[in-house]
Amino acid sequence: MEAVSETDVQFWMAKAVNWGEATSCSALLDTSRHLGSLRSFLQQVLQGLQQMSSTSEAMKTFPFVGQFLGRLCWNPCVIADERSQRLLLRCLNCLYSAEPLNTVEQKANMWIKVVSLMTEEVIKTCDGLPNTSARCSNGNIHAMSLACAALVTCPQISPLIGALLKHSMLCGSSCLNQEFIKEVSEALISKRLVLEDEAVVNLWCYSPTCLEGAAVSLLESVLSDHETMSQSLDKHVNGSLLPQASADHCHIFLTINELYRNVLTEIDENLAVRALIQVFTVCFLQRLTGQKSQDRLPLRAFFPHVMQSLLTPLLTAPSEVPREAWLDHLSWIRSLLQSVTENEEAGEDVRAYQAFFEAWFLLVQCGYWVDTAAELLVLAAPENAEPLLWLLTFFHHPTNRGHQRSQQTAVAREAWTHLRMLFLTRPPPPRHLSAVKELLSSSLSANLVLHLFSNFTIFSHGPVSIITEITDKVLTEAGVKRRALWILASIRCRLNSAATRDDKVNSRLRTLQDTLLQT
Repeated sequence: MEAVSETDVQFWMAKAVNWGEATSCSALLDTSRHLGSLRSFLQQVLQGLQQMSSTSEAMKTFPFVGQFLGRLCWNPCVIADERSQRLLLRCLNCLYSAEPLNTVEQKANMWIKVVSLMTEEVIKTCDGLPNTSARCSNGNIHAMSLACAALVTCPQISPLIGALLKHSMLCGSSCLNQEFIKEVSEALISKRLVLEDEAVVNLWCYSPTCLEGAAVSLLESVLSDHETMSQSLDKHVNGSLLPQASADHCHIFLTINELYRNVLTEIDENLAVRALIQVFTVCFLQRLTGQKSQDRLPLRAFFPHVMQSLLTPLLTAPSEVPREAWLDHLSWIRSLLQSVTENEEAGEDVRAYQAFFEAWFLLVQCGYWVDTAAELLVLAAPENAEPLLWLLTFFHHPTNRGHQRSQQTAVAREAWTHLRMLFLTRPPPPRHLSAVKELLSSSLSANLVLHLFSNFTIFSHGPVSIITEITDKVLTEAGVKRRALWILASIRCRLNSAATRDDKVNSRLRTLQDTLLQT
């Protein structure tokens, strides 16, 4: 690193004093002539400051730096130059102390408050100008965003970032530097930057790429940390802010929906992905329902490709339907979906296949009704089981190539018969336990059988000790246990949003989750 000479310090300090706020023509002209060499000097100062261990050490080594940088902050010619402004802000950032220990560090923090003044300036351009074109006429907005790109993780910069993002929303044009947008997005995802919710949503509205990055980050966090996420998935999803943003901005929901739809087509058997899609939809619908009716868009706007007749029965939560009407409601859903599948199977019409796929994807989004069907199957009479088994089978095996769905429906019926005997008979018959284990070993039907098994563990009325014993004997493989945890996560989300809370059921669910995690 090239040392900062005393001669250079004296020269530039004298220049900064003479320029003042550079309001005269001579001062502006002289500043402009020296911008290139000023940037070189600022680069030297920055390199020197970056070697310091504290603000106090920096001020002792460079006693001139505070006054020098402070004077430059009021020079409009320096601030208007993108590279000079960027270097200036980076130097200031090196002097910031999160917890100032002495008057020197306190004074340095006061100098850095120039960022607050910039924030106020941006806010004034947002609120104080009469029309959109006037708001966008401020050429400093792009320069400020570029200067902030290297400083996005500095806490003092957060208000300025928020103001810049708000400006971009109000003016409706791409006036922000793309490097700035990229740095802000990456810092948010890595949790090195904290912004107010409004600023985050403004970022997503401004940049679809940043929105997709946030949605992918949520997906990756779920796939990489199944132990934590399976126990608090709805809390994690709400914490991402994506459900609230989706309810407020229809295009955000459509973008996330399309991304998760594409992921599901690639790995449709992944229960973690299905659980995320279901919980995200539940959280979104809760936020949408919480809006004032006059501000709320119709459901059709959020699900434009789904048959209108499917929206009401599937998007109505089980908590909004009396328990005694669940069976009729599920039979209604089954009849609607069955007609869609029959139309798809009748020919090669692309539109029929699209309608079929959209119907199935909506069922995945509204998987709480499939969970409800599986719950009813625990104590259902044989004459009521058929529509419930069909729904469960269609959820896990939507296509019917080679009569696959009818075969899987038979598997579901067989599994249901064995599970009833296993969980409702005392003591549990070993023959049925072996049969369930054998069905779970089938790669084709494993998730379907596991879905049924998980609901029997929660909603059958047997002692917890016996249920735990059965679970330990049946779910012996680590991969099967992980998949069971995701089914339980979906069930837990539904129970959390239920009209009434069943403490006994919730306690059993927590016990099962803990058992699977421990083993």
